[in-house]
Amino acid sequence: MMAACRASECGARVLLLDKNEKAGKKIYITGKGRCNLTNACDTEELFPNVVHNAKFLYSAFYGFSNFMTMEFFEKCGCPLKTERGNRVFPVSDHSSDVIRALERQLSQNRVQIRLRTEVREIVCRDNKISGVILKNGKTESADAVILATGGLSYPTTGSTGDGYRMAEKLGHTIVKTAPSLVPLTVSGTCPKELQGLSLKNVQASLVSAADGKVLYEGFGEMLFTHFGVSGPLILSASSYYGEKEKKDGCYLILDLKPALTEEQLDKRLLRDFTDNQNKQFKNALGGLFPNRLIPVMIRESGIPAEKPVNEITKEERKHFAAVIKNWRIKITDTRWYDEAIITRGGVSVKEVNPSTMESKKVSGLYFAGELLDLDALTGGFNLQIAWSTGYLAGENAAAMAGE
Repeated sequence: MMAACRASECGARVLLLDKNEKAGKKIYITGKGRCNLTNACDTEELFPNVVHNAKFLYSAFYGFSNFMTMEFFEKCGCPLKTERGNRVFPVSDHSSDVIRALERQLSQNRVQIRLRTEVREIVCRDNKISGVILKNGKTESADAVILATGGLSYPTTGSTGDGYRMAEKLGHTIVKTAPSLVPLTVSGTCPKELQGLSLKNVQASLVSAADGKVLYEGFGEMLFTHFGVSGPLILSASSYYGEKEKKDGCYLILDLKPALTEEQLDKRLLRDFTDNQNKQFKNALGGLFPNRLIPVMIRESGIPAEKPVNEITKEERKHFAAVIKNWRIKITDTRWYDEAIITRGGVSVKEVNPSTMESKKVSGLYFAGELLDLDALTGGFNLQIAWSTGYLAGENAAAMAGE
């Protein structure tokens, strides 16, 4: 939609083909229906939040920045607000307002939108785009084609990998795809015991079992589920969990008291134990953890639940502090695409011109959005990739069509 907006604005005659029954279907579900459409950080700060191939986005991010994105939607009648972490949302909290803004712009620019129209293949003659063949067999001729079909995440929104198939058929390399910004599965009985428990203000590290290398470190909120762990902190961590981590083994290490050093935590435990010296260990932890977490942490500590607090040794107490600061949970896998916010992998950016989004292999073929091997952390960064690459693709496809 953004590519079509920009291409039409540049004077091209644009036909937007969408196999869904409505345009912008995936936008409806982003940000739990609120649509975190970008991030209001300094434009330079966008790059550290891109996990793979950030340098490729230099022209795109500066050609159509996060601030230009905000200005675009405000001008199209979608007032915005900025929340914690510089996340930008429509004032209404309705993702449908973002879609309506794009639809208004497309209508104003006289873009022809054809819904329930599936493309079967892209036609290429003498290494140059000449049009597309629809599923019904009809051919639409074109001077340029922008492929912006998304990845594999949330297949019910139409993301079923069509773009990968079409790009591959035209000679493009597809970097192996995987679900990303997705919940993680863990071993052991702990998740089921804690299902539904949310922890705020925890520090999480994703660590390789092979060499102890820290792959990701973050602070925030997480949630235990029947299969493992989820929540904003975990979704970000999942961006760094790949095939190698699955093969070599990987641990999630939680610091449940990140505001305290291990020494400070030991003093806190000593104080709590002194205040509860006539109680059993299991009854002296109410001030430290939510009730449901207590039995699990007792098990992790190795201290018998019925042991009187006044009999706990200094070594046991210090070990318990270490466990609280370094609770190790084994990661076994990620959940699948139907629960993943985005797809990792896709069309290799080595085969795409970063200044124009045009294919280096086929003249007149352009790419935009999640279809490319680009992914970022949560916070509006993935949608900014979509807007920026779409804008750049639209602008350059229009120039190509005008030649």
